[in-house]
Amino acid sequence: MDSSKIRQTFLDFFTAKQHQVVPSAPMVIKDDPTLMFTNAGMNQFKDIFLGNRESETKRIADTQKCLRVSGKHNDLEEVGHDTYHHTMFEMLGNWSFGDYFKKEAIEWAWELLTDVFHIDKERLYITVFEGDKTDGLAMDADALACWKELIPEGQILYGSKKDNFWEMGNTGPCGPCSEIHIDLRPDAGRTALSGRELVNTGNPLVIEIWNLVFIEFNRQSDGKLVPLPAKHVDTGMGFERLCMVLQGKVSNYDTDVFQPLINALANLAGMPYGSDPKADIAMRVVADHLRAISFAIADGQLPSNVKAGYVIRRILRRAVRFGYVFLNFREPFICNLVPVLAEQMGKFFPELLSQQQLIENVIREEENSFLRTLEQGIQKFQHYVGLPQEGRRTKDEGREKIQHPASSIIDGAFAFELYDTYGFPIDLTELMAREIGWRVDMDGFREGMKRQKERSRQAATVDASDWIVLHEDAGMTEFVGYETLKTTAAITRYRKVTGKTGELYQVVLDITPFYAESGGQCGDKGWLRKGEEVIEVQDTIREHEQTIHITARMFSEPAGEVVAEVDASRRLLTASNHTATHLMHAALRTLLGTHVEQKGSLVDETRLRFDFTHFSKMTAEEIEQVEKLVNARIRENIPQLEKRGVPMAEAREMGTIALFGEKYGDEVRVIRFGDGFSTELCGGTHASSTGQIGLFRIISEGAIAAGIRRIEAVTGAAAETYMYGKEQLLAQVSEALKHPTDLMHGIHHLQEENQELKKAAGEYAKLKQAQMSQTLKNKIERLNGLNFLGLQVDLDMDSMKGIASELRSEVADLFLILASESVGKANLVIAISDSLIKEKNLNAGSIIRELAKEIQGGGGGQPHIATAGGKHPAGIPSLLERASKMAESFAATD
Repeated sequence: MDSSKIRQTFLDFFTAKQHQVVPSAPMVIKDDPTLMFTNAGMNQFKDIFLGNRESETKRIADTQKCLRVSGKHNDLEEVGHDTYHHTMFEMLGNWSFGDYFKKEAIEWAWELLTDVFHIDKERLYITVFEGDKTDGLAMDADALACWKELIPEGQILYGSKKDNFWEMGNTGPCGPCSEIHIDLRPDAGRTALSGRELVNTGNPLVIEIWNLVFIEFNRQSDGKLVPLPAKHVDTGMGFERLCMVLQGKVSNYDTDVFQPLINALANLAGMPYGSDPKADIAMRVVADHLRAISFAIADGQLPSNVKAGYVIRRILRRAVRFGYVFLNFREPFICNLVPVLAEQMGKFFPELLSQQQLIENVIREEENSFLRTLEQGIQKFQHYVGLPQEGRRTKDEGREKIQHPASSIIDGAFAFELYDTYGFPIDLTELMAREIGWRVDMDGFREGMKRQKERSRQAATVDASDWIVLHEDAGMTEFVGYETLKTTAAITRYRKVTGKTGELYQVVLDITPFYAESGGQCGDKGWLRKGEEVIEVQDTIREHEQTIHITARMFSEPAGEVVAEVDASRRLLTASNHTATHLMHAALRTLLGTHVEQKGSLVDETRLRFDFTHFSKMTAEEIEQVEKLVNARIRENIPQLEKRGVPMAEAREMGTIALFGEKYGDEVRVIRFGDGFSTELCGGTHASSTGQIGLFRIISEGAIAAGIRRIEAVTGAAAETYMYGKEQLLAQVSEALKHPTDLMHGIHHLQEENQELKKAAGEYAKLKQAQMSQTLKNKIERLNGLNFLGLQVDLDMDSMKGIASELRSEVADLFLILASESVGKANLVIAISDSLIKEKNLNAGSIIRELAKEIQGGGGGQPHIATAGGKHPAGIPSLLERASKMAESFAATD
C-alpha cells in the first residue's frame, strides 16, 4: 500500500466513525507565545483542552504537519543516524472532546491496525499506565480491562509516569496513555527473545507506532492534579512509521515517503544510496530536512537569525554541511530536490505546489550564503593554524591531507566561535584538525555550548503562578473593540508571571475593547480603572485563544466592575497603518502583478512593514507609482466595508485574499476598501475610511530573502515628518554647497573634485611607500645567512603589508617585522622568505600569534605573511626585542 493510500485509509476509517476530517494547521505557529512550531497533533486543539473554547464538533480526525527541533521535543541530532526519527513528520490523529473515551479509542485503534491494515496481532505490544504514588494515581484499570478483551495479557506491559502519563507542560491538561508498539524483527529474532523485553529500550525494530492519550486531569502550578469536568481523547500515530510497517521495511527512509528524494539526491551526488554508511546518513539528513524547510517556507516562515526563522536556518545549514562533508557538494543542491517533493506531496498539501518557486529560490539563496560561510570558516581556520590557503584542495573526501610540523590543539573557545559566530559545524572543524595532525579541545567547546544553552534557558524561563479564578462560569472574552474603545467589564481571572523583565500580571476580562496582538498588528495599550485606582495596560496578547492584558500590578480588590479603556490616539494611528498596508498590498498586485503575496507584516502606531513575494528590486518609478496609487485612494476617502461571519467559500467567491500559513475558521471577517480594489480576510482594526490615513510614504524597499522584498512605510503625521526631514536635508546640502543654482550640478562638481583629490592622495601614498621601502631595505641587517629587519614605522596596515610583500620579493632569506601605532591600537606585519620557510621550517602565522601577546592582541595568516592587532601599543618595543632574539636563534639554526 503506497503512502497516499495509507493516509487516506486512516482518514476514511474515522470518517466512518462520525469524525469530521479537518485540514492540518500550519506547521509554523504565529499567535501562541508559548510555542514556535506545531510539535504534536494536539497543538491546534490546545484551547479546547484548556477550556478556553468549545469544539464545534465532538469528534475530529486529521493528519498534522509537525516539527520537533527544540525544547522538550527535540529529535534533530538523531535524524539520519537512526531509522525512525525526523524533524518534520505527519501525525495521524483522532480526537474526542467530551464524547467517547477509553473503550472506543482502544477498540477503534485495534480495529484499524488489525482488521483494516492487517497487521499481525502477535507482533503488537501494549503499554498501560502502572500508577504513581507521588501523584496518588492508581493503575489505569479501565484501559487495562479494555486491552485484555483484545490481546493476550502477555503482550501488555505496565509503564511508569515517564512513559505512560502524558502532560502538555509543567501545568495544564494531562492524563494516562496507552502506547501501541510493534516488533518488526525477523521470526528467528522474535523466537530467541520476546519483543516485550525490547519495548521502550531504543531497539530500532521494536518501536512505538500509536499513542492513545486519555486526558482527564489538570496539573496545577503546585503540582496537584484536579479532575477535568469533561474527559478527552488525543491520539497520535506517526505516519512515516506506519508506512514502514505496512510496506514491510525496516527503516522509515526505505519507504516511498523518502525514497524518491533519496534517489534524486543519490543521482545528484553521483553515489548510490547504500554504498557508504556516512554518505547514507547524509542522504537521510538531507531528505528529512528538505521536508521541514519546504513546509516551513510554504507556511510563511523564512530562514532568519531570530526565533522560528533561526531554527529553520539551522536545519537548512545542517543539511548543507552534511552534503558538503559527506557528499562533496560545493554548489547549491537542496533546492534541486524541491520539485521532487512538490510532485510527491503536493496533491495532499497544495501549498507545496503553489509556493514551489518561492521555496526553491529561498533555499538556493540560503545554500549559497552558507557555502560562502563554510569557505570563510575554512579560511579563518587556516589563518588560525597558519596553513597556506593555496595548500587546500578538494579531492576524494573533500580535502588532501596537509602535513604539519607539530601536533597542536585547537582551542575550544575558538572552535565554539567558529560554530556560534560563523555557523561552522564542529564535526567539520574536527575533521580539518585531524588532517593536519591537530585535535580540538572538545571539553572547551562543550563548555561554550553549555554556557550558551544556559543563557538561552534563563532568557526563556517564565515562572507563572496558577490562575486566580474570580468567575468560574466565565466563557471566552467578548471582544467589542471594533465598536468601542471603552467599556465596563469584570476580571474573570488573573495570575502573576515572573520573567526576565520582572514581575507582571496577566489579566483576563469578560468583555474587552483591547485588540490582542495578532496577524502582524501589535496589541492595544491603555488603562483599567476601578474607583481611584488606575492600572496601565502595557500590552495585549493572545494565548490559547484568550485575550490577556499585561499589567505591572493588580487592583487591591480585583473583584467587581472595572472600566477598560484603550489608548485612542495610539489605536487610531495603528488602524490607519493597517489600512494603509491593505491599500499598498492591492497597489503592489495592481502594478507589479498578482504573483505578489503577503509573507509577513508588522503594524504599530509608528510605521508599517510589509514582506511580499517579488523577484526583483523595485525601481524608483515603481515605488513612486505605488505611493501615488495609495495616496489617490486616500484622497478618495473610501469608506471601510466590513462583513463578519462570512462563510469561507463565499469569501473566496468575493475575490478575498487569503494568506498561506494562516489558519482560518469556517466563518471569516472580510475587510474591503473600494469596489474590487482591496478585499482581504482580516481580524485587525482599520480606519473607518481611507481619508483618515492622511498621507502615505515608502521609506525603504529591499530584499530579506530570495524572492522576498520588504517595504517599510509611514503615514499621516509620521509621513509629514519624514518629508520635512528630507526637505531640511536638501536645504543643508544646498547651504554646504553655497546655494548653487543647479544643486545636482554642484554635487557632481564636488564628486569630481573628490575623485581628483583621491587620485592625487593615492599617487602620494605610492611615492611615500616606495621611498619608505627603499629606506627600510637599507636598514636590513645580515645575521649568519638570514636578513632581518624589525622596526616601528609610521604607516597604516595596508602600507605595511605592501612594503612587506615588496621587500619579501626583492630580498632573499628575509625575516621582516614591521609594527605601527594607530588610534591607540598596535598593528603588526611579519613576512618570511620561502627559503626560510622551507629550510628553517618558519611559519609567519605561528610566530605572529606568539609575538602578538606583547601587544595584548592576536592574529594569524599564512606561512609567508601574517598580520596581527592589539590594544597595547606600549608593548611594541618589547615585541621588537623578542623578534630580534628570535631572528638570532633562527640564524644560529642550521
